[in-house]
Amino acid sequence: MTQPTLSFDTLDSFVGQAIGTSAWVSVPQSRIDAFAECTEDRQWIHIDVERAKAESPFGAPIAHGFLTLSLLPITTYELLAGLKAAKGVNYGLDKVRFIAPVKAGSRVRNHMKLLSVEHRPDGWVLLRSENTIEIEGETKPAMVAVSLGMFSRT
Repeated sequence: MTQPTLSFDTLDSFVGQAIGTSAWVSVPQSRIDAFAECTEDRQWIHIDVERAKAESPFGAPIAHGFLTLSLLPITTYELLAGLKAAKGVNYGLDKVRFIAPVKAGSRVRNHMKLLSVEHRPDGWVLLRSENTIEIEGETKPAMVAVSLGMFSRT
């Protein structure tokens, strides 16, 4: 039996199942520095390369946890492309855990599992998904987050 193609009409059949795995996303020092500027979170462990190499328990600068979280949209758009949604809105998060640091220069990707689908009377669909952000070459994930997204066909 073949897996149905992800669409608004087949969403319910995906509940409890893996949606897929995204492409790798690079996390270079330049992305970490830009995030530090945007958030004004300029802790040395993120932006001072030499000090992080010398003093950090990780031996390198690491991405902000919220930078890792902010990569969810990039991967979600890719994994939910089959919906062909006309509109999509971030509805929030139920739970986020930062498990392992993402070192500068690493690559990460998202393993998404659909937890629930709620069809709303206004035509919007609320998706609840578990997102496990894997770090290339590492055994522990960087993050596990349960996210909520609202999507509409029109």
